[in-house]
Amino acid sequence: MAYPLTKFHFVIEWGGSRVGFTEATGLDKQIEIIEYREGNSPNYNKSKMPGLHKFSNITLKRGTMDGDKDFYLWINTVNLNKVERRDITISLLNELHTPVISWKVINAFPVKVQASDLKADGNEVAIETLELAHEGFDVLL
Repeated sequence: MAYPLTKFHFVIEWGGSRVGFTEATGLDKQIEIIEYREGNSPNYNKSKMPGLHKFSNITLKRGTMDGDKDFYLWINTVNLNKVERRDITISLLNELHTPVISWKVINAFPVKVQASDLKADGNEVAIETLELAHEGFDVLL
């Protein structure tokens, strides 16, 4: 009997290296609808056609590591009409640590980096966040 996959075992590859993250969100795609009606149509309704594809930004979260400034170095490459774009692969793994399904994110670049909130009386891990814009993704099986 087959069981649904768990969502906590995944890996993200970017820039030739595997990076550990605690969370990855925003892998969704939406197709805009175009409504059209010809002037001489005998029907009193519009036809619907698929339009442009729209993708949400992807948000990645990970623990802040001593001396690791990758997020900040990457967002500092963003300049007017120039940016370092990267293809990123997000893979959901099975219990044997092999990819079951992967999403290849195309031409991603950072649009937001957020440092962890700091609290003197807290006992949590410092989590930093990276938000990426991209030009779509492919599902690899």
